[in-house]
Amino acid sequence: MSKRDYYEILGVSKGADEKELKKAYRRVAMKYHPDRNPDDKEAEAKFKEANEAYEVLSDPQKKAAYDQFGHEGVEGQMGGGAGGFGGFSDIFGDVFGDIFGGGGGRRGGPARGSDLRYDLELDLEDAVRGTTVKIRVPTLVGCDTCDGSGAKPGSKPQTCGTCGGVGQVRMQQGFFSVQQTCPNCRGRGTIISDPCGSCHGAGRVEQTKTLSVKVPPGVDTGDRIRLSGEGEAGPDGGPPGDLYVQVVVKEHELFQRDGRNLYCEVPISFVAAALGGELEVPTLDGKVKLKIPAESQTGKLFRLRGKGVTPVRGGAPGDLLCRVVVETPVNLTGKQKELLQEFAGTLSEKKNSPRQTGWFEGVKNFFGDMKL
Repeated sequence: MSKRDYYEILGVSKGADEKELKKAYRRVAMKYHPDRNPDDKEAEAKFKEANEAYEVLSDPQKKAAYDQFGHEGVEGQMGGGAGGFGGFSDIFGDVFGDIFGGGGGRRGGPARGSDLRYDLELDLEDAVRGTTVKIRVPTLVGCDTCDGSGAKPGSKPQTCGTCGGVGQVRMQQGFFSVQQTCPNCRGRGTIISDPCGSCHGAGRVEQTKTLSVKVPPGVDTGDRIRLSGEGEAGPDGGPPGDLYVQVVVKEHELFQRDGRNLYCEVPISFVAAALGGELEVPTLDGKVKLKIPAESQTGKLFRLRGKGVTPVRGGAPGDLLCRVVVETPVNLTGKQKELLQEFAGTLSEKKNSPRQTGWFEGVKNFFGDMKL
């Protein structure tokens, strides 16, 4: 009896991609699964057909040979003979998951320890210039008494007799075997009959470590520094995780930071704004003199080049931008109020307050347009 076409079995075209093949195989395999069709020889045969078709079409080399030569091109390449179940757990597990036996037990030895995070608050000055700080981190470290094995000195963990050291056992469930965590060793693969008195068999103990952290110049909130191997020790003697130091820059009394630039507000008097002058402005490198031109208004920005921050990843330093704020005098005496009234009487709105005049003209036009 001649074999059916593999594409026909799965119900796909020759141009079907990997995703389409997997979806089609899943649909057919679930339909004719022996657990769903007990004692149905026809369903079992179609299930084997689908398995064979997917084994060929999901393999680029086998698929190319099949597309060129048909069934003859792949004879002898099947995992367990035509229509057999050799290699089936790999195929079915890839599509349906490890619960059907596609997995392979413990892999790669003891697990790696957990990574840790430490939030480090820095003053702006330290973040910009760089610094070295000491931090104390509570963590789990390998037990010195048993060298992380969990067994009392002079003894050692024994291979679990239930799972043979793989940490998982297989249980037959209908047509397939199901893989589960070993109930005897709980996935460790070993049994400790004589536990260490210091760590009580855990292989790890709690400890607060003091670490030195070198903070590079230019860091900002959100940056993090990785300390390799300073996280928690792994269980069963596994390698440690890493410690991530998360930078948080505290608010500054004078400066706000935006990337490589710094900003600050500089209050100036009414007189200095009108007549101009010179004042000292703080920077992270010391004081500098800033010239205020006459007739300066609130909000005017003055740029001090190179007085910002050099980014942590390199590049030119940013600038310090100073925003002047004209301060209205408060707590005036009677004499001062009198002088201001006298001064106000000498002002011409159009000549001395052009912005105010323009604003009122705009208001007038606005209400005039509304009447139309």
